[in-house]
Amino acid sequence: MKIEAGFATDVGRVREGNEDAYLVEPPLYAVADGMGGHRGGDVASQLALATIEDLSKQGKGTLGEQVREANRLVFERAAEDRRLTGMGTTLTATMISAEGAHLAHVGDSRAYMLRAGALRRLTEDHTLVSRMVRAGEITEKEAEHHPHRNVLVRALGIEPDVDVDEEAIGLLDGDRLVLCSDGLTGMVSEEQIQAILEASTTPQEAADRLVRTANRAGGVDNITVLVLDVSEAEPGPGASTEGGGSAARAARAGVDRSTMLRWAARAGVGLAVVLALLFGVRAFVESQWYVGIDQGSVAVYQGIPAEVLGFQLSHVEVQTTIPAADVTGNPLWSNLPNGLTAPSREEALQIVEEMRRFIAAAEEQPT
Repeated sequence: MKIEAGFATDVGRVREGNEDAYLVEPPLYAVADGMGGHRGGDVASQLALATIEDLSKQGKGTLGEQVREANRLVFERAAEDRRLTGMGTTLTATMISAEGAHLAHVGDSRAYMLRAGALRRLTEDHTLVSRMVRAGEITEKEAEHHPHRNVLVRALGIEPDVDVDEEAIGLLDGDRLVLCSDGLTGMVSEEQIQAILEASTTPQEAADRLVRTANRAGGVDNITVLVLDVSEAEPGPGASTEGGGSAARAARAGVDRSTMLRWAARAGVGLAVVLALLFGVRAFVESQWYVGIDQGSVAVYQGIPAEVLGFQLSHVEVQTTIPAADVTGNPLWSNLPNGLTAPSREEALQIVEEMRRFIAAAEEQPT
C-alpha cells in the first residue's frame, strides 16, 4: 500500500498568524489546529505534532498513546509558562500500514475518505454544538450557524488526561483520504469538498484547490489540508510521498494516471469513456462561470450548469445570503434557476452585486 501526499496551509484572510500545523512523515500524517493566541496556538500545535513524530520514530506506543503523551506535554508546558496559559490544540492523525489506516482524533479538525464516488466523514467533532445535535437539542442545519459552533469540549493540553477517538479503517486502491482543520470545513461544504476531490487529478492539486476555495468563501480561519491518495503501485524513480517539488508532483501524476487506467480496465469500457469525457472537458468547464441557486440562495458557480453521466460539471465558489425568490421575479434574472452564465468570476460577482442593489432599491420603495 503506497500513499501519495499533497498538502497546503494558509493563514486565511482574517487571522494575522497561522496557528495550524501539519505533519507529513510517512507513514504518519497529521493536522493540528492550535488555540490560545498566536504564540500559544503555535506552540501547542507544533509541540503536539513533534511529540507524536518523535515517539513514532522511536517505535514507542500506539498512535493513541502517542497522542495522549502529546496532551500531557502540552498541558505541562502551559502550566510552566504563564504566557502559554490556556493553550491547546486539536489533533487528527493517521498511521498507514499494510492493514489500512489507524486514526487518532481529538477536537474539531476532521478526516474524510472519498471512495467510489462517496465522501464519508471518519471523525466526530468534539464541539458543544455537535454534542447538542447528538442529544437532539438542535439540528445539523442549525449547528452550521450556531453562535457556539466553534466551542470545543475536548482538546489537547486543556486537562492532564484526554480521551482519544481511535478507529481502524481498511484501505482500497484508489481511496483518497483528507485530513483538515476547521478552517476548511467552516467555509466549504462537504458537497463542495467532494466535487473538488473528484475533479482533481493529483492530491497536491486537490489540497491547493480546497484551500483556495476556503479563502474565496471568506477565509475567516487558518486553513490546512492534507490529501492522501492510496495506491497499490510502487512510486516511480524520484517520486516522493511528501509532495515536494515539480518532479515529485509529475511522478505522482503518473502514478495517478496509471491507477485510473487500472480502474477503467476493471470497470470496463463504459468507465473509460466517462473518464476520457471528464478529463477532455475539464479545462473548458473550469473556465466557465454562472450565477445560480444553492439551497434557496443565490450562489456563484464555477463550471457549467449541467450533469454528464451522473457527474456534476460545476461547484459553488461563492455562497451568498440573497434569497433566490427575491430576484427571480425580475425579468433580467428569471432564468436564475437554470443558471445565468458569465464570462468570468468577476462578472458573475457583478451580477450578484446588481441583485443586491435591486433588493436594496425595492426595500427603499414606500409601501
